[in-house]
Amino acid sequence: MSKKIFIILPYKESLNPKSSGAVSLYVKDTVKHSKYKKNIKIISSKKNKIKIFRNRNYILDFCFKYKKTKIDIIEIHNRPEYLFYINKYFPNTKVILFFHNDPLTLKSSKTSEEREYLINNTSKLIFISTWVQKRFYSKLKNVDISNSEIIPHGVQKKVGIKLKNKKKNILFVGKLNKSKGYDIFCKAAAMFKKFDPSWNFLSIGNEIRKEIFPINNSVKELGFLENNKVLKYFENSEIAIGNSVWDEPLGRIAIEASSRKCLPIISNVAGLSESKKISYVLKKNNPIEIYNLLKIITFDNKLRQKKQNLFYKNNNFDIKILSKKLDFIRELNLTNSKKKSFSKNKKILHIANFNENSEGRLFYSFAKKLNNGFIKNNHIVEILSDRFSLKSNKSILNPFDNIKKFNKKILNTLKNFSPDILIIGHVFNINQPIFNYCRKNNIKICSWYIDSVSKEFLKGDKLKAFMSNLDEVDKCFITSSPAIFKKNKNFNKLQFIPNPVDSSIDNLKNFKNNSLDLDIFFGISHGQNRGLLKKGKIDERENLIKQLVFELPETKFGLFGHENFEPIWGSNFYYYLSKSKMGLNISRGNYQKLYSSDRISSLVGNGLLVFINENTEFKKIFTNKEIVFFKNKKDLVKKIRFYTLNDKIRSKIAELGYKKYHKYMNNLIVTNYILDCCNLIKFKKPYWHNLI
Repeated sequence: MSKKIFIILPYKESLNPKSSGAVSLYVKDTVKHSKYKKNIKIISSKKNKIKIFRNRNYILDFCFKYKKTKIDIIEIHNRPEYLFYINKYFPNTKVILFFHNDPLTLKSSKTSEEREYLINNTSKLIFISTWVQKRFYSKLKNVDISNSEIIPHGVQKKVGIKLKNKKKNILFVGKLNKSKGYDIFCKAAAMFKKFDPSWNFLSIGNEIRKEIFPINNSVKELGFLENNKVLKYFENSEIAIGNSVWDEPLGRIAIEASSRKCLPIISNVAGLSESKKISYVLKKNNPIEIYNLLKIITFDNKLRQKKQNLFYKNNNFDIKILSKKLDFIRELNLTNSKKKSFSKNKKILHIANFNENSEGRLFYSFAKKLNNGFIKNNHIVEILSDRFSLKSNKSILNPFDNIKKFNKKILNTLKNFSPDILIIGHVFNINQPIFNYCRKNNIKICSWYIDSVSKEFLKGDKLKAFMSNLDEVDKCFITSSPAIFKKNKNFNKLQFIPNPVDSSIDNLKNFKNNSLDLDIFFGISHGQNRGLLKKGKIDERENLIKQLVFELPETKFGLFGHENFEPIWGSNFYYYLSKSKMGLNISRGNYQKLYSSDRISSLVGNGLLVFINENTEFKKIFTNKEIVFFKNKKDLVKKIRFYTLNDKIRSKIAELGYKKYHKYMNNLIVTNYILDCCNLIKFKKPYWHNLI
């Protein structure tokens, strides 16, 4: 049976070349190369006498006309408001929703509730850029981002372009308004024409409410042109400028211009920044900046031609490949497959926060990785979650009753389970009778602590609780150098361990891929258990990030917990890891000897090239051939720029770091090391044993 796929364009969008917009071009170009093109019917608006509720009437007309038709897939472009009607009239049809603009500006997608409805009632969400995708998922909690995909606009590269045949044209393509930066372009043109009148400034586009006019006829306005004619202008011209002021979702100008060896110059805003590999990026979007850059590019022919060829080569927005990607999604949406898998020596009672209330958001936490390691080493693990138990038994009338019930539960579990060892992680509500029972029954006790032991954070009641536990345990394992506690009577109880990698969780090998979307991944959070940033709290690392973004405009950053983008968790965290070449591992606090959050195991353990401050003394663990150490911001900027441009070197270092981490610091080794230090098993000491 022939499959039926309907594509619904937004109202006012048309396939007519003389009036088609960006969405229509996207649909037209991808359908042209689709293996399903004979199965696809494109729905666009026709002239409608009714001037009110036009979008509503447009989608209702479609629903009434085709409600008796069996449609396999309906693809909605840029109009989330249509989804309600499609689900009502076509309840059994798969729906794919495309976003071409900022979702927070589109009707029926502005609020968190509206976007959650879209997630729950579509088969797939497709975004034209990472920026658009991040905007959609901002401030949403407990959502699965893996059911979305980024498929940008594309173009078929022109072959055989001869640079010597190009005319001295500098193009502006787009709406002739301030949002697009046309006023800035016109001022820059007027300045440059005085410097070198041999260059022609041309604008392609229109504006109904036109307010901007060229200065001294410095720009020749060609008006609206069909896309094939625009491409011809790119082919015959040297330079194209797309200096938008507003948050462009992607911007076709760099994609199309570089495909014709026309050198693009773009502003560093929103989705435009995703074209950094194929364009010059303006540090400042003003006439003087454009003027100065044009002076350099127009004067140095060799430089210009080198960049034209490089950007052409780097242009991977191949419309045929993108169309195949869409076809693959169409195929997958017709089938569903789910796999389940299950995964015994010493008995271990592990008490920590296992994040039951996070609903899977922290499946890769330190505690979870330890559990996995013990189980893979054939040990029996029983778990108790302190926070869950304390919260479940909270009472206003008896505020300390929950602690009593929690300790009673521990004692009963010790009696019923009879473990060889009690392991506690960040648990400070265990009463003395529990420790006494363990000693009486020859049950080993150890603890782990993975937060920073810097005096800035481990102080007051927190430090008092930590030291109290240290008095009771046989060993305490920390992810920092114990040297800070050297004068403490219990110093010999402290043992360094690295944050473990788990091969069943950290299984990406990003070093094998040189065509990843993001150059640098970095995430900030104000606590795993919160899941959201604290309002008004300033993280000291943000200043460094802002400086890096400013000084590396050509670098594509994946930043989370920064600039109003909430931290990411769960499968979404690994989704963005899978898109990243490199990772930045910086921590808060002054005392950072051997300290890192468990982020490092996710970064190195998934094959990203990782940058880390040499003050951490991680050279005791890694060499320069396995991760990259930096001295200061200037050194970091220099090294990011170098490795961004040298994929082979980057991949080699990332691979060596990955192999070392998985070989010597996996959760099987770390968990066996813990049991060995507690004299429960014999295990060969790893090379990082007794690091201080």
